[in-house]
Amino acid sequence: MDAVIKKIMPPSEYLEKPVTDRPTEAEVEAAVRTLLRWTGDNPEREGLIDTPKRVTKAFREMFNGYDMCPADELGRTFEEVAGYDDLVIVRDIKFHSHCEHHMVPIIGKAHVGYLPDGKVVGLSKIARVVDIFAHRLQTQEAMTAQIAGVIQDVLNPRGVAVMLEAEHMCMAMRGIRKQGSTTLTSTFTGVFKDTPEEQIRFVTMVRAGG
Repeated sequence: MDAVIKKIMPPSEYLEKPVTDRPTEAEVEAAVRTLLRWTGDNPEREGLIDTPKRVTKAFREMFNGYDMCPADELGRTFEEVAGYDDLVIVRDIKFHSHCEHHMVPIIGKAHVGYLPDGKVVGLSKIARVVDIFAHRLQTQEAMTAQIAGVIQDVLNPRGVAVMLEAEHMCMAMRGIRKQGSTTLTSTFTGVFKDTPEEQIRFVTMVRAGG
């Protein structure tokens, strides 16, 4: 199967970084030490002495989505698909993100489907798009819309369907403290948005593997 690599001109929202003047690692480590002191602990004790460095390294990994463009992941497509133009679904894509309100984890899975229009994209690229958006501060609603939006904008399929299921630690660890509650969001574009039967087919296929 031959791949077609095309020049992608994604919307600027997928390329721009919210901040260009990032603090240095030393400044980040100093901020972590301040937070440790604010909790009431001693950042100089043995168990915490290297915590600022560890947190800085962990944040760089957990929030590396700001350094990547999800549209780039969709630039390589395949046109030799034997005329296949029906629903493609990548189901149960596990992800972890962080709530932009409290900076605590969101843990869940994504289900992404689209109706090709002459070309398909590698299945791993769909999962990669989910990860890039997840590795940013998020709300589940925004992340759902972002995943669908970039796939629609770049691949230009006949329609995109996205469903996210996630548990929010801001509900489980603080505030109301309800463990096990799941938030479900979905969005549809193109044929999926205009045809309820296609929405039902997508949800039925997702649930069939549950």
